[in-house]
Amino acid sequence: MRIEIRDTSFDPWQEVKIYQEQYLRKPGKFGATAVFVGTMRDFNAGHNVHSMFLEHYPEMTQKHLQQIAQEALGQWNILDIFLLHRSGQVFPNDPIVCIAIWAAHRADAYAANRFIMEDLKSKSPIWKKESLETQERWLTGSESETR
Repeated sequence: MRIEIRDTSFDPWQEVKIYQEQYLRKPGKFGATAVFVGTMRDFNAGHNVHSMFLEHYPEMTQKHLQQIAQEALGQWNILDIFLLHRSGQVFPNDPIVCIAIWAAHRADAYAANRFIMEDLKSKSPIWKKESLETQERWLTGSESETR
């Protein structure tokens, strides 16, 4: 399992490929890999967004991400988890999060992936400040589009 919060940009597909090739030591054991990549939009709640700043407390965030990953491992029959999340300044189309789940079957991979992403969106201690045309605003649950 690898969980990382990074303040630099990343290529999610390259990161998943590297992890699978170099660190996932379960050849022949997985039949499904579910990958979710979340990128920054240039709009939110009816406003154009030019950039966003993602802030977090490293120890608190790492602990939370570890806990949700462990919960997913206990709830579904999955083999491994890769979770990479950005912090700092991001711009439209930049990847923000990448979650990859390996499992014997797709149903468990899909379910665990969605569970982790939904928790990240609603409970993780990562705060978002959007830069709009004329102002900046910290997002709350009511200002963030969830679907």
